[in-house]
Amino acid sequence: MTIYENIMRLTSYALTCALIKKEDVIYTQNKLLELFALDGFETPVAPELPAVKTDDLESILQEMLDYAAEKKLFDDQGIISRDLFDTKIMGLLVPPPSTIIETFNKLFEESAEKATDWFYKLSRDTDYIRRYRIVKDVKWQTATEYGDLDITINLSKPEKDPKAIAAARNAKQGGYPACLLCKENEGYAGRLNHAARQNHRIIPLTLNGENWYLQYSPYVYYNEHCIVLSAEHVPMKIDRNTFVRLLDFVTQFPHYTLGSNADIPIVGGSILTHNHFQGGRYVFPMAKAPVETEFSLPGFSGVKAGIVKWPMSLIRIDSANRDELTEAATHILEKWRSYTDKDAFIFAETDGEIHNTITPIARRNGDLYELDLVLRNNITTDEHPLGVYHPHANLHHIKKENIGLIEVMGLAVLPSRLKKELALLKDAMLAGNDISKDETLSKHAEWAAEILRTHPDFTASNAEEILKQETGLVFSKVLEDAGVYKHTAEGKAAFMRFVKTL
Repeated sequence: MTIYENIMRLTSYALTCALIKKEDVIYTQNKLLELFALDGFETPVAPELPAVKTDDLESILQEMLDYAAEKKLFDDQGIISRDLFDTKIMGLLVPPPSTIIETFNKLFEESAEKATDWFYKLSRDTDYIRRYRIVKDVKWQTATEYGDLDITINLSKPEKDPKAIAAARNAKQGGYPACLLCKENEGYAGRLNHAARQNHRIIPLTLNGENWYLQYSPYVYYNEHCIVLSAEHVPMKIDRNTFVRLLDFVTQFPHYTLGSNADIPIVGGSILTHNHFQGGRYVFPMAKAPVETEFSLPGFSGVKAGIVKWPMSLIRIDSANRDELTEAATHILEKWRSYTDKDAFIFAETDGEIHNTITPIARRNGDLYELDLVLRNNITTDEHPLGVYHPHANLHHIKKENIGLIEVMGLAVLPSRLKKELALLKDAMLAGNDISKDETLSKHAEWAAEILRTHPDFTASNAEEILKQETGLVFSKVLEDAGVYKHTAEGKAAFMRFVKTL
């Protein structure tokens, strides 16, 4: 289609999604003409708006990008530069922050669910969340002794090609915004080494009497995957204030879960420099896991506590009294921060480096407030230089990255390479090839041999499903590696030694 037709299609899309009103149509068309360096339409009056579906957005933007690249309106260096320009396009359709905030707050007066339903739809309609990429993610569940785990191979986050990587490396390094989570990203044009955010909006919140913001993740690993970020660019820190903020949030948004990554390297998330939480409208596998050993917390009579049957070391506490729950969580955190058990190879610190912290998750359970506190430790050794309580080397063929909040809760975010590798591995196993001699697949050779031993019925009709389930079982082992107390008699006894200090 011509650029004029696509301008009409995009204007119609914006109207259909309620990004603009009918009074905004001519204005929007003129802003798009300006962006594409066009003096006007081919006729004195713009044609009638065509009917479009939300699914048409990808093709509209694709054709617009091709036109803009051909006319040298941007330097087409691959997906990163194209994302910068199509975000600029979509930014012209998004109402200003004040309008978004006003609408959200009016809906919030009716219910928190109505407000988040609207804001999540907006974040998808503006292409901040790229629906056409999200649907490419591969997802399944695997049954384990800890319940069904959620497995995803993430394909929605674009992989940079060599050309884009080189361009980003040579680009000017800017200090604004300070990171991808800063409030200053709202409306920012971006650059080759920093994502564009003209179509991005954030909602101000008050947590613990402080200024915070609500937004959605552009990669939505699960339903309504939200990020709650501090107004200040300050490092991650788990302390009493963390629990107050988490419980403040689930008081305001009782239909959402919210948690925090740990605040130290190896066991933390990918961004430790900006205090933030992640959550959403999703029931994670962890939330379904049962308490297997109850215990009492002296001094906290209104708090119920127990060890949860989970591959990582998890204490669950709940109470109708959120203030008492906050103090109980703080008590457990402070005890764990300073706890050492040499027999269990748990050291609070070595050479002045702190090792113990917690990954906390908050949710509502009826009238109760519930906190899941996952005990973490980031000590390293010569045998395990990436972390003793981190995926061990024999599992790196599936997952090598840090085990952050989302994985802790039972949702694997596996690297995109696995989609291709598992398909190639299936073919190689069915053909009886020597996988150890395959440059791409050799990392999987021992695993593949074990699968064939345990599945003598491995055939073309069931191979893909077997590989998926075995991948899920590897993720279960990844979480076990990240657990400071193992599911053995010795591990359970060591866990109880800590519980007795509480």
